[in-house]
Amino acid sequence: MKHRRISRRRIGVAGGAVAALVIAGVTFQSANASDSTEQFSVKALSAPAAGTLARSLKADLGTAEAGSYYDADARALVVNVVSEDAAQAVREAGGKARVVEHSLAELTGARKTLTDKASIPGTSWATDPVSNKVIVTADRTVAGAKLAELQKVVKSLGAKAELKRSAGQFKPFAAGGDAIHSGGGRCSLGFNVVKDGAPHFITAGHCGQAGSEWSDSAGGAAIGSMVDSQFPGNDFALVKYDGDAPHPSEVNLYDGTAQPITKAGDATVGMQVKRSGSTTQVHDGEVTALDATVNYGNGDVVEGLIQTTVCAEPGDSGGSLFAGDAAIGLTSGGSGDCSSGGETFFQPVTEALSVFGAQIG
Repeated sequence: MKHRRISRRRIGVAGGAVAALVIAGVTFQSANASDSTEQFSVKALSAPAAGTLARSLKADLGTAEAGSYYDADARALVVNVVSEDAAQAVREAGGKARVVEHSLAELTGARKTLTDKASIPGTSWATDPVSNKVIVTADRTVAGAKLAELQKVVKSLGAKAELKRSAGQFKPFAAGGDAIHSGGGRCSLGFNVVKDGAPHFITAGHCGQAGSEWSDSAGGAAIGSMVDSQFPGNDFALVKYDGDAPHPSEVNLYDGTAQPITKAGDATVGMQVKRSGSTTQVHDGEVTALDATVNYGNGDVVEGLIQTTVCAEPGDSGGSLFAGDAAIGLTSGGSGDCSSGGETFFQPVTEALSVFGAQIG
């Protein structure tokens, strides 16, 4: 495979000047990757700052970049690359470079194969930058001929894909924060937003249809009407407040306090996040993959999701995924519960805001 030569002069200071912190011999282990143990300067970054640097390097490196993740222990951005020129550019920008086997184009091709040949209810797949593979997960309902079919497709992808099993069942968590009710069902409010100068809130699309009315108590008076709902494909919805219902830009922490939310942010693999929902309240975990595809069954396939280790249960749908004062995602679904754990998927907030033309507020 040929890769374009990266101009170090153009890229060398992407994301800002290299920090003075020097880490010698830092080693990140990963399958199918080579890593240098030479001494070089690495920026100490917060997860949001690492995400900003990752986006900058991705734009500059083009096809030579093969994914990235945040190492929370080292407070470092790790960037996968497929050429030594690109690796040097990452080091000059203050990141940790890893030369890996598979390009993003190759992993994207593997994902397309899975979509075309193995879109089976109860499965999900996402590109894992740590292993430089597409991780395919099959829940407990995938068995017999369907499991054999999935195993065959994954095997055909060789080292580009790996199959794992989940003890639970993938499903939307239908019935951040406070409970919202409609027609006997319960979901969770995600984030308060402003659209065209008017107060709204966002939640999961699978919670209801456009035109449905929502209240803040079971059988209570409506506080708003759903003006748009997108599911499957995406999983987000927009509700416009009626009257004078309070709409602070914060998330209920269920301990008598709230977390102010001032902005929307993008997730980064390795980021520590929290989720607030009306069933299980507040739990935390880690982002494990981006751009995940999950097949919930009955034709309900959602793409572009954030995959995490944060637990959730029915009724938590639509609830807030956040990191500090940044809105990150809306609870979509997953497997397991808050006793046994499992995989959980979230709709990125930035995409929902872009589609609706709304802002956090």
